[in-house]
Amino acid sequence: MITYLKSGKNADDLAEADAKIRQTVEEILSDIEKRGDDAVHELAEKFDGYTREDFRLSDAEIQNAMDQVSQDDLDDIKFAQTQVRNFAEKQKACLQNLEVETMPGIILGHKNLPVNTVGCYVPGGKYPMVASAHMSVVTAKVAGVKRVIASAPPQNGKPHPAIVAAMHMGGADEILVLGGIQAVGAMALGTQSIDSVDMLVGPGNMFVAEAKRQLYGRVGIDLFAGPTETLIIADDTIDAELCAVDLLGQAEHGPTSPAALLTDSRPLAEATMVEVKRQLEILPTANIARESWENYGSVIVCDSQKEMVAKADELAFEHVQVMTKDPEYFLKNMTNYGAMFLGPRTNVSYGDKVIGTNHTLPTKKAARYTGGLWVGKFMKTCTYQKVLTDEASAMIGGYCSRLCALEGFAGHGEQANIRVRRYGRSNVEPYGIVSKA
Repeated sequence: MITYLKSGKNADDLAEADAKIRQTVEEILSDIEKRGDDAVHELAEKFDGYTREDFRLSDAEIQNAMDQVSQDDLDDIKFAQTQVRNFAEKQKACLQNLEVETMPGIILGHKNLPVNTVGCYVPGGKYPMVASAHMSVVTAKVAGVKRVIASAPPQNGKPHPAIVAAMHMGGADEILVLGGIQAVGAMALGTQSIDSVDMLVGPGNMFVAEAKRQLYGRVGIDLFAGPTETLIIADDTIDAELCAVDLLGQAEHGPTSPAALLTDSRPLAEATMVEVKRQLEILPTANIARESWENYGSVIVCDSQKEMVAKADELAFEHVQVMTKDPEYFLKNMTNYGAMFLGPRTNVSYGDKVIGTNHTLPTKKAARYTGGLWVGKFMKTCTYQKVLTDEASAMIGGYCSRLCALEGFAGHGEQANIRVRRYGRSNVEPYGIVSKA
């Protein structure tokens, strides 16, 4: 039996909030599409208190930002990007082109082609999300994307130096100082001064996530990556302090970030709730984490590991931190998660910042049907075919002709028929052939 000792907002409240966000985003995107740069400048002034004639940073401005970042910080950024790049390169090596002769004279294949232009959004509202530049820009460049535009909002009325440094070091071809809906809208729709992209990637708040959802189809997107989610799966081998730290460490992302504890130990569940209260008295970001925990936090007690797996798969959270006697059990049996962190020695923050796996991950149960951002998201697997012999064309054409007739597609059928006539032997007669006059 599953017992909730604490739960967050109900589904009706969440649906009402989502509806308001949808309407706001729709209106803003429509304005950008109609008025281009004028709308973007007004939105930047309204939401960021910042605007400039050209949102694109010059080479001199990029160098100036780099000069403001300490060498130690630049070295740390370089280390993190090396880990992300190394893992992305290993992943890319798994993506092989294919060409195979499936029947005599018939060649089928596919090529993995990178997207041509990508817009990478790097959040920077409450926190400068330097790591998001690694995850999107570096990975896109490993994939072979020719043109990468990276955009992040200003902080304190100017570009954030460390974000700019990370974008530049990651290989961004253009860097914009622009945030929120106006950033993803301008990159996707294009304006008089900003060329449109083929794909949008990167996490963001609920407005950015909704903007990407509405823009999907006009451009590709990586996935629906909204406010961060974390699920701690723990048993009585772990203490409440560690559980509380890992819950609040992600709850501080923002006031709408769900954090949940899933356990088969009621004493641990109760102790963790007490420990969360204690830590909220001393955590420097407690004003954000407290709101998130109160409105979106949950504590769930199950009777068994099997029940925990079923509940975790139902939740389909972005991050899953497993701290149990046998964490491999969850790796083996769970199917719905963005990224999994196994054992107490690792944690979500490692994945967020430095370890090498990508931190742009599915939220709002999107983990049921997609994984996170990785080098393959920037690749298109495009098929091709070759028919090398007359015999092969006539043979496959006969089958095609009959199948087209079955469906009533006369024009499709004639595409096959004409090739049977030209390449087939005189005794090969397709079904439904259209004779020459």
